[in-house]
Amino acid sequence: MLSEKSTATVRATLPAVGAAIGDITELFYGKLFAAHPELIRDLFNRGNQNAGLQKQALAGSIAAFATHLVDQPGARPDVMLSRIAHKHASLGVTREQYPIVHKHLFEAIVEILGEAVTPEVAAAWDEVYWLMANALITIEERLYAEQQVLAGDVWRTWTVAARIEETADCTTFHLTPADGSPAPGFKPGQYVSVQVELPDGARQIRQYSLSSAPGSPIRSITVKRVHGPAATGPDGEVSNHLHAEIRTGDTLRVSTPYGDLVLQDTTAPGILASAGIGCTPMLSMLEHLADTAHTAPVTVLHADHSPADHALRTDHRALTHKLPDASAHFWYEADAEPGDHEGRLDLTAVPVAPGTKAYLCGPLPFMRAAREQLIAKGVAPADIHYEVFGPDLWLASA
Repeated sequence: MLSEKSTATVRATLPAVGAAIGDITELFYGKLFAAHPELIRDLFNRGNQNAGLQKQALAGSIAAFATHLVDQPGARPDVMLSRIAHKHASLGVTREQYPIVHKHLFEAIVEILGEAVTPEVAAAWDEVYWLMANALITIEERLYAEQQVLAGDVWRTWTVAARIEETADCTTFHLTPADGSPAPGFKPGQYVSVQVELPDGARQIRQYSLSSAPGSPIRSITVKRVHGPAATGPDGEVSNHLHAEIRTGDTLRVSTPYGDLVLQDTTAPGILASAGIGCTPMLSMLEHLADTAHTAPVTVLHADHSPADHALRTDHRALTHKLPDASAHFWYEADAEPGDHEGRLDLTAVPVAPGTKAYLCGPLPFMRAAREQLIAKGVAPADIHYEVFGPDLWLASA
């Protein structure tokens, strides 16, 4: 993919670029938002920007892509690219925005690295950028075509048909298209973007997994109210707005569905492992499996602070029991009930069948621990799939 000349240059300069990538991305975002304030107002997540999470994710993705190009020149990191492209498609990103990013990113590279950026170095990293950008553009435009929408035209108005308080901090919103047209199809495990107008006029966007099955005429999202300490910053702007302001009969701008954490080989034994609000894509998968008379073994794992904090707990257990060969194992750090486990996820006593496909969603420490335990019990790393709520810091820390 990368030319031979550029491969040698990137390999030689990768340590220097990698060491400075945090400073580069921080300066890049400052330049980008100064030139295009509408992007931080109406596209980028201000909470993640303030906490530095998006900077970490961007740095990680650039470093990982460049490293892959020089270490595995005959392959492409499609899993990483797919995850980024799905997120971009849910935001309505288009090919016209990539030259804007290129301009400010390379200005930041030159400013941070100074005279080290010779014409040869600039040309090599320019090639890296456009290889990644063009790969993403291709995937994103295919995703738009699959949803039968024009590139970037992902938004529709939906009506809140019902609102259900699941726990003290989790609320489910049942949604229907405001114009009465059929809801677009989706795959179990996918998410939508939701855009709300905040008091300062900003139109902030967040992603929420669909917690209902594709066969339902109603789309459901379950939103956890984000409190400052958990978000490493201020309270979540959009989640708190939805909890405080959105009632039955109100409307929301919602994107077409995207996301690459979807059921794959449904004839293989499956594990659906989640923690906290990460249960939402698993509920969609479970409901779909029940609706389609799934017969293969399914093991449902969930960890939470307490039963009272476990959103959709009753549905989680009931849907598991609808399957002919399924079991549910719940772990709680406090107030565990008879039949449940105390403490954190521990798979020591949980049987794992050969050939199992595992799906993970939850906080990063949970997913790391779950993955390690699953591999120790014989699950192939390639058969462990995950979804990160927010910037993919698993990649950034790899």
